[in-house]
Amino acid sequence: MSKYNKEDIIRLVEEEDVEFIRLQFTDIFGMLKNVAITASQLPKALENRCMFDGSAIEGFVRIEESDMYLYPDLDTFEIYPWRPQQGKVARLFCDVYRPNREPFEGDPRYVMKKVLKEAADMGYTFHVGPECEFFLFHMDDDGRPTTSTLENAGYFDVAPIDTAENVRRDIVMNLEEMGFAVEASHHELAPGQHEIDLEYMDGLTAADNIVTFKMAVKTIAKRHGLHATFMPKPKAGVNGSGMHINMSLADSNGINVFYDPSDELGLSRVAYQFMAGILKHMKEITLLTNPLINSYKRLVPGYDAPVYVAWSASANRSPLIRIPSSREDSTRIELRCPDTAANPYLVLAVCLAAGLDGIRGEMVPPASVESNIFAMSKDEMTARGIEQLPETLGEAIEYFAKSDFVRKVLGEHIFTKYLEAKEAEWKKFRAEVTDWEVAEYLYKY
Repeated sequence: MSKYNKEDIIRLVEEEDVEFIRLQFTDIFGMLKNVAITASQLPKALENRCMFDGSAIEGFVRIEESDMYLYPDLDTFEIYPWRPQQGKVARLFCDVYRPNREPFEGDPRYVMKKVLKEAADMGYTFHVGPECEFFLFHMDDDGRPTTSTLENAGYFDVAPIDTAENVRRDIVMNLEEMGFAVEASHHELAPGQHEIDLEYMDGLTAADNIVTFKMAVKTIAKRHGLHATFMPKPKAGVNGSGMHINMSLADSNGINVFYDPSDELGLSRVAYQFMAGILKHMKEITLLTNPLINSYKRLVPGYDAPVYVAWSASANRSPLIRIPSSREDSTRIELRCPDTAANPYLVLAVCLAAGLDGIRGEMVPPASVESNIFAMSKDEMTARGIEQLPETLGEAIEYFAKSDFVRKVLGEHIFTKYLEAKEAEWKKFRAEVTDWEVAEYLYKY
């Protein structure tokens, strides 16, 4: 059931003295875009008559077919609390349509909605709880970001050791004023690293909120004179930043179908099948969950990030998927490899699609791994059928390119455009000579 209608939006804009409305969408890489309109243009926008140049957006369309229309999702109306209170600024997420009024197949939000409909047709609602990590760094005298931090705090530390406690507090308060439900926030393992966890919500809201969350964190950090980055591994020798995704399915009555009290682990057959589907397709979707060359600097042993395609029923954090100890309504699986550089619409879409594929195919996951995989020998891992995630962007590209599953989920347009862009990125990186190579080889050879 919708939260708002057109009249509600117009009334809220008038009552709240909103002057600008940002009509938002993302490109295929999850980068937030918008067309800003004044309140006087709102009725036109609500009639789906706001047009933009799609050829200017990476991965969208060619210049000869550039006209695109924005269809606002009325239930995403929110006012930015950090903007001026006179002449306020609000946002509406939009779906992208072609001039013939058909959904644009290159819109990541459209891909997400397609898979959510598949789940609904099977009787399921997809629920997601993201855990978002990021770094706060100082800026130089010219206002450019650095990778420097003066603090040396660690996991769960408090002020005065955690010097950014008030920054996190400001972020959380602004998010909650926008209607976000924040479950927890704390300092992470590395100096300057932080985590904010959002409460469970439906899949589409989760993707919208992750995009807004990143913008809010960057905006509020800048007000404190800091630079917030969601780069997966901005510094060598410390932990990188991830975006663990907690997932479950509910039935038409809102009951969590992942829970079964008769099972030894409290997991239903559906939960096992859903997890098996993700494990089966994981290598194919890693290019989406971990989209940057830098992402694979995080996915290495020794830094609390998963490297192996396995699952654990205990608190073991070395496998890819773990089952948090909460049960009943809180029963869920936690996918631990994604990072916040990923496009949340595409990541959640392929995770859900993989899980649904597992349910349809009645897949069975391998045995749970309770021991530390990092301490196993290669022979032991081979004997237990434990495979490794792609180690580089190039390897992830190879799995992605061969995947009929991913091609079907994303559609030909996004699949092709995304692959072309990542192949170009990898080719460019391979031609670079890094500082490490110069330091390691210049004198020696």
